[in-house]
This record gives sequence, structure tokens and C-alpha cells, in this order.
Amino acid sequence: MESPFSVRVQARAYELDRQGHVNQAVYMQYAEHARWRFLHEAGLTPDVLSAAGIGPALLKATVRFQRELRAGDEVDVGCAISGGRGRLIEIMQRLHTPGGIPIARIECVVGLLDLSTRRLLPDPRATLRELAKRPDVLGLDT
Repeated sequence: MESPFSVRVQARAYELDRQGHVNQAVYMQYAEHARWRFLHEAGLTPDVLSAAGIGPALLKATVRFQRELRAGDEVDVGCAISGGRGRLIEIMQRLHTPGGIPIARIECVVGLLDLSTRRLLPDPRATLRELAKRPDVLGLDT
């Protein structure tokens, strides 16, 4: 599955672990960065979400590491809504080199948290479609 949205990140030397490759936790930071850029591209900035009294909540993330990254390497971090039902949205994130070599795959489950009740919204897709300036970026069915 090709991600309709991706952002390029360059691995930095301070992100390396003792083996000389990017620390496993940094992959999650790259994924978080891409998810926020994905929302931003759709017009769902932190200010828009905050004004609506909601925020995304990461509920689960599974990483499958496929190849190491080293300082200076570039990686494209994709982001696509791949499924989910009810209160949950599934997001697939594929990380690969600019040449297409797979680096990692991250599967996430997220929800939209009502910041006043601290409960997940019952239909996050509808809320995202309603608030987004460019809902097409999200790839949600209308």
C-alpha cells in the first residue's frame, strides 16, 4: 500500500544508539512527526483541534523494523488511514529510503479525545471530515 502522504526526515547523529544506528524510539518520533504533518496538510492544525476541544490519542503502536538507519540517511515516512471502526482509526505508516527500500512499518490505532470529558469521540472520522479544510488528504470515505 503506497502512502498518499509522506514527509522526508534525515537521521541525525544524536539519534544513534551504541550500535551506530538510529535508536528504536526515534522511529516513533519520526512517525509522530509524520502524523502531525498529515493532519496539518488536511487543515487539522493543533489550533483547529484545540478550538474544537479535541486531540488525537495514540492507543496502540506496533513497529516492524526491516533495515537500519544511520546518521545522514534520509527516510520517507508515509501516513495513511488504513481502517478502523467506531471510536478507533487505524493508521499505517511505512518508512522507506527515497529509493523505495523498506526501513520499517508502524501500525497505529488512534482515537479523538474529547478534552473536556476525557472520552473518545464515537465517530472520529465524521469529526475529522467536518473540521478538515482538505478532507481528501485523509482519504476518508465521504
